[in-house]
Amino acid sequence: MPSTDATACPHCGRPDRGEPFRVLSRHVTATGHTEWTRCGCGSLQVRVADGRGTRVVSRGGPAARSGATSR
Repeated sequence: MPSTDATACPHCGRPDRGEPFRVLSRHVTATGHTEWTRCGCGSLQVRVADGRGTRVVSRGGPAARSGATSR
């Protein structure tokens, strides 16, 4: 997953602070927590929440659609 400085999803344009996104897992860290989330368009994101706020630090592309074939 590439790292990101963007403030919106490059795949659908939804703002990172906006909805909808689904939290897949949350893990406590020494400085706050890390969340694995899925944007409304299906892209996987890693969010870090600490004393500086919450931000997306890495993201992937949207999930493959069912029925798609790979070659």
